[in-house]
Amino acid sequence: MDKRYRLGLYEKAMPNSLSLPEKLALAKSCGFDFVEISIDETEEKLARLKFSDEQRGALKKAINDSGIGFASMCLSAHRKYPLGGGEERSLEIMRDAIGLAQDLDISLIQLAGYDVYYTPSTEETRARFLCNLKRCTAMAAEGGITLAFETMETPFMDTVEKAMAYVREVESPWLKLYPDLGNLTNAARLYGVPVLDDLRLGNGHMAALHLKESAPGIYRDRPYGTGHVDFPAAVNAALHMGVNQFVGEFWHDGVTEPKEYVLAAKAFLDTQFEKAGAK
Repeated sequence: MDKRYRLGLYEKAMPNSLSLPEKLALAKSCGFDFVEISIDETEEKLARLKFSDEQRGALKKAINDSGIGFASMCLSAHRKYPLGGGEERSLEIMRDAIGLAQDLDISLIQLAGYDVYYTPSTEETRARFLCNLKRCTAMAAEGGITLAFETMETPFMDTVEKAMAYVREVESPWLKLYPDLGNLTNAARLYGVPVLDDLRLGNGHMAALHLKESAPGIYRDRPYGTGHVDFPAAVNAALHMGVNQFVGEFWHDGVTEPKEYVLAAKAFLDTQFEKAGAK
């Protein structure tokens, strides 16, 4: 029987020294179904948005040769160029990201749920964020690409409930949710709302789920199995809500041999899906 879900690998789980074709091949060899490409705020990653036709063609060939593609994009560049910050660059990044997604057959772009990051959130930044979010959603709709909010580590959008307020405000089939389970678990401790209760508020609007470990007050770089996230319960709840796309989000430790590192994480995640009754 075919499994009920697709499991992707976050690009940064592999060393930055590997090329994108090498990362595709590694993820495939470890049994993942796709890679989630990263477009973060570094100039190196932002340069991908300006890939030439030749570069895009070479990458599409690598996708065909490897038999695995980029089903989703983690667009965290808006941390430096936020939608609530008033810079035209934020909208340019969105336009370019949609174009790259179209060329690489990426159907889902994960949006970081920040109005601003490096400066204080205000009534003005929140209003600007909503205005620009509506513009971004219109761009995505025109391009046939789904946008989905990541729940973050800041109070602006650290829960599904907060993300849903914007989804309802925009009211578009092209704007959905892509929660981060590690961040949600910390928010649950902060607000006293059970993770699954918050997660279920997104029923009918969830495109995917980030499977990231966390610990009280620690939001990233926590090895699987050493934190407080209840993966089986959340995976089971997500599957019952019709979610079938998941991504293992973790970062390479800079020391362990890449394939050994990724295979260990894959084994852990496979066990969580088995416990969730997905296999």
